[in-house]
Amino acid sequence: MKEEKHDQKKKNIFSNYKFVPILAVFACFLWGSAFPIIKISYEELAIASEDIFSKMLFAGYRFLLASIFLFVWRLFSTGNKSIKMERKYLPFLTGLGLMQTTLQYFFFYIGLANTTGVKGSILTTLGTFFTVIISHYLYLDDKIDRNKILGLIAGFTGVVIINLNKGSFSFNFKLLGEGFVIASAITSTIAAIMVKNSKHKVDRILLTAYQMFIGSLFLIIISVFAVNPLSLNFSFKALFLFIYLAFISAAGFGIWFSLIKYNRLGYISIYRFIIPISGSLLSALFLVDESIGSNTIIALLMVSFGIVMINRVQRETPWV
Repeated sequence: MKEEKHDQKKKNIFSNYKFVPILAVFACFLWGSAFPIIKISYEELAIASEDIFSKMLFAGYRFLLASIFLFVWRLFSTGNKSIKMERKYLPFLTGLGLMQTTLQYFFFYIGLANTTGVKGSILTTLGTFFTVIISHYLYLDDKIDRNKILGLIAGFTGVVIINLNKGSFSFNFKLLGEGFVIASAITSTIAAIMVKNSKHKVDRILLTAYQMFIGSLFLIIISVFAVNPLSLNFSFKALFLFIYLAFISAAGFGIWFSLIKYNRLGYISIYRFIIPISGSLLSALFLVDESIGSNTIIALLMVSFGIVMINRVQRETPWV
C-alpha cells in the first residue's frame, strides 16, 4: 500500500523534486516572455502609454481567451468530458478571479503608468518577499532559514542590477504609481495563499480556467465604461501575438497553481525572480531599444545562485 502511494506521488510531476524546479522556471519564463510581447502588441494596436482602459480591455480579452484554452484542454485531456463546476465553489472562484486576475492587473496597469519601468520591475518582486514571510507564519513546513534568506537577497539583488541602466530610481512615492504596483504584488500573494489554503477538491486546470474567466469579465466590464469594446483593431500580427499571450497565461497559471498545491508556497514563490530576468533577456532579443549588457549577465548569475541556495537542504534549525 505504501509503495503504491509512493508510486502515485512519483508519477505526479508537480510533486517530483526533479521536475518541480523545471516547471517553476518554465512557468516564470513564459510570464517573462509576456513583457516584450505586450509592448509589441501595444504598438501594433496603437494603444497609447497613458490609455489604461484600452490596456485593461486587451488584458480582459487575453485572459478570457486563456480561460477558453483551458476549458478546451480540460475537455480533451480527461475522460470526464464535463467542465461544470458545483455552485458551492462559485464564491471561492469569484474571489480568486477578482484577486488574481481583476485586481492584480487593475493595480498593475495603473501603477506602471504612473511610475518608471525600473521601479515597477523592482517593486513587483516584493510579492516574493511577502509570500515567503507570510508562509513562514502560516505553514509549519515552510519556515525561513539561512538558505532562503540568502536566496531572497541574491534574487532581489539580481533584479535591481538588471534594471540599473534602464532609467532612474528615485525615492518619490505616489499612491497611484508605486503604491498601486505594491498593491498588485500584495493581491498576487493573497491569491497564492487562497489557492494553497483551499480545501475544495477542484481540478487545478478547472480552477485556473474559472478564475480567469470570472476575472477577465470584470476587467472587460470596467474597461467598457471608458472605451468601446470593439475599439481594438487587430492586424494579423497583433492577433498572433494576442493568441500567444493567452496561451502563456493559460499554461503559466495552470502550471503555477498545480505547483502551489503540491509544494511549499515559500519555496515555489522564490522562482518568481526569474520573471523580470527572462523578461529583460527576451526584451533584448525582440525589442530594438533593449540590449544585453554585463548587468544582465551578473543578474542571471545572482538569480541562479539564489535558486541554488533555496534548493539546498538546510541542516540547521530554521529561523523563527
